[in-house]
Amino acid sequence: MVVGVDGSVVAVRALDEAAAEAVRLGTDLEIVFAVTDIDEAGPTLKSAVERVRERHPGLPVSIVPVVGDAAEALLRRGRVAALTVVGSRGLPGFAGMVLGSVSLRLAARTLSPLLVVRGDQVSRPDGPGPGPGGEVLLGIESDNDTDAAAYAFAEAARRGSPLRVLHAWTYRHLAPVGLAPVPTRRVQDDIDRRSQNETAVPERVVTSLRDQYPEVPVRTRAVRSGAAHALLEATGNAAVIVVAAHRRRGRLGPQLGPVTTALLHHARCPVILVPMGPE
Repeated sequence: MVVGVDGSVVAVRALDEAAAEAVRLGTDLEIVFAVTDIDEAGPTLKSAVERVRERHPGLPVSIVPVVGDAAEALLRRGRVAALTVVGSRGLPGFAGMVLGSVSLRLAARTLSPLLVVRGDQVSRPDGPGPGPGGEVLLGIESDNDTDAAAYAFAEAARRGSPLRVLHAWTYRHLAPVGLAPVPTRRVQDDIDRRSQNETAVPERVVTSLRDQYPEVPVRTRAVRSGAAHALLEATGNAAVIVVAAHRRRGRLGPQLGPVTTALLHHARCPVILVPMGPE
């Protein structure tokens, strides 16, 4: 388990969540601080270790001060980690894009699961979120999100929490110019067929996992809605949301999709991204 710190309040919240996750996973915790001068790292790392040991006395903790870029350091250290944890200020507009650049760059490039903790989420002794017993929310885009589904089931089992699976879909019908967008019979039949297929997506994804995790209560739902809107609304009742990190190839490298970006900026609970290859 790897967590990045920088002495900010946001990083402290990420540290708390990372320590709680390390305890649940039964792994050690590595605290990384990227600086321009190695002598600057001591006080912040010392404070971080003291905080973790006070809250989780038996958790093995190590520190890694590095000189250089924080995102690059966390990518290197997290390559073989069970989970990388980082904080994000989650501010709106251009400021949020700049201040959240480390978490966004990690999300676009990480090869292992990444947990992003927003700065405006309320902290609790064992990590951010609505409290022990809060549900794990799994956002599903398609049948291909099996890795994210497996991670969500395991996370729910570790937390002793119920799992809610949510799939959102839309149907775009373009009416001829000058006519009201009322679907014809043929279009309505197509919508009905699409609805039947989309409604079945969550169950298809979780069927085999139900047998592997019989102790996890599962609710599935498909809604006809924009994915970002539906998932953001659902995060209000979640301890954490798990989604596949859908990425596409851009001119400057892998880029996040709009739903993932919206969750990183506006989710009301921590976000776990499970990597997929560029699409």
